[in-house]
Amino acid sequence: MDNEKAPAAGQVHKTLSNLDYFNVGFGAIVGIGWILMVGDWVVLGGGPLAAMIAFFLGGIALLPIAACFGELATALPISGGIVEYVERAFGQKASFLAGWLLAFGDGIVCPWEALAITTIMTELVSAYWPWLRSVKLYTIFGSDVYLYPLLFGLAAAGYVILQNFRGASSMAKLQKFLTRMLFLGMFIAMVISFWRGGTSNFYPFFQFVHGPASETGGRDFCTALISVLVLTPYFYTGLDTIPDQAEEARPDINWKNYGRVIGLTVLASAVFYCICIYSFSTIVPWTDFASRPIPALSVLRDINGYLAIFMLIIATLSPLGPMNSLFSATSRIILAMGRKGQLPAAFSRVDKRGTPKAANILLAVLTIIGPFLGYHMLLPLTEIAGLAFILPCTMVAAACLKFRTMYPDLKRPYHVPGGKLGIWLGIITGSFLTGLLLIPASPVSLDLREWIILSGWLLFGVYLYLRRDRSVQNQ
Repeated sequence: MDNEKAPAAGQVHKTLSNLDYFNVGFGAIVGIGWILMVGDWVVLGGGPLAAMIAFFLGGIALLPIAACFGELATALPISGGIVEYVERAFGQKASFLAGWLLAFGDGIVCPWEALAITTIMTELVSAYWPWLRSVKLYTIFGSDVYLYPLLFGLAAAGYVILQNFRGASSMAKLQKFLTRMLFLGMFIAMVISFWRGGTSNFYPFFQFVHGPASETGGRDFCTALISVLVLTPYFYTGLDTIPDQAEEARPDINWKNYGRVIGLTVLASAVFYCICIYSFSTIVPWTDFASRPIPALSVLRDINGYLAIFMLIIATLSPLGPMNSLFSATSRIILAMGRKGQLPAAFSRVDKRGTPKAANILLAVLTIIGPFLGYHMLLPLTEIAGLAFILPCTMVAAACLKFRTMYPDLKRPYHVPGGKLGIWLGIITGSFLTGLLLIPASPVSLDLREWIILSGWLLFGVYLYLRRDRSVQNQ
């Protein structure tokens, strides 16, 4: 069995380079609210040191899983490859479960990020332009929805949706621009931290503190570190966007380097998070930093109002990155499920631009609904996104191990470092993180409301599965 080609049922355009894949993956991971959340990480860790260690360890823990994705994606470079990997290893039902869960874990980021833009406009930008809050539409679950921020959120969502309907090359151009903006924002923060801050602001290494919206997650350094560590899987959601779009690689791509890009993206994201935490929390003493609302922007506003406005623009654009990457990746997962006969036949086709039109329409509807719902409605969805992400990833690692026995002669341009031991590390890591989300004593375990939401998504998937076109051939 040689490397797979795109199924004849519909071809996607092959335009993406390894740099494009890095931009897509990096933007999907680090674009999820880092400016808004860095203060909470420091508060939960009882200081920047614990938060930095937790995010670095979280990235290291995911490297074996990233390597498993790399090995399988280079062997089977097809859209939404997780569906193919798990089906060949464990059968159609397991494949459907993995694909539908990952579609939920990735796809829910789209309406969340559209809502994040609306929230930023409402809570932060309105401090400069009060007219943004001049027309209140309604209150839902304790969240006020205003007309003008809502329109901005819908416009941003519409732009991302349009780019994805235009095809992979348009998506990659947008992602490249947003990734550069992220680097520019971090560079500014680093310069300011060295200019106005100092290492003395990094001390004490641990102190129990109360922030505007949270408090330290433990009474000692180790427990506080763990309280941040268990949150990190959600903030690495997006690493699967690279293998999900493997079919769209340029014909001359170096597949061995492609396999490495997935792990490098995780490492780059871990370093980014650590620099982000250090840079912002040392501009002023971190205890002062942690006590402010939206501290990353608060400290910059103290230094220079224009700089704060510039960073606010980056904060507003930042959600476009993961929304764009995960919209595209989720549509490819749904495309793969359609091709495998797990969903109605409409989901198995691509249009003349090489985009999965039916999947894009479904995601577009979900994304546009997001800003109307209010933050408190979407919060439970974000809390279960970690489980919907890490469980399918663990199944991929298990599939990678089984492939070594089932297909020993399969051409693998990239191999998991350490062989089967490296693959087992991925399985163990994924199982451990999954357990943290399921064990009731864990601080991030699912509650009844979240189980109901997850069950609802699975039931919707079963409905589509029962309506699948059984004439669709397994590709």
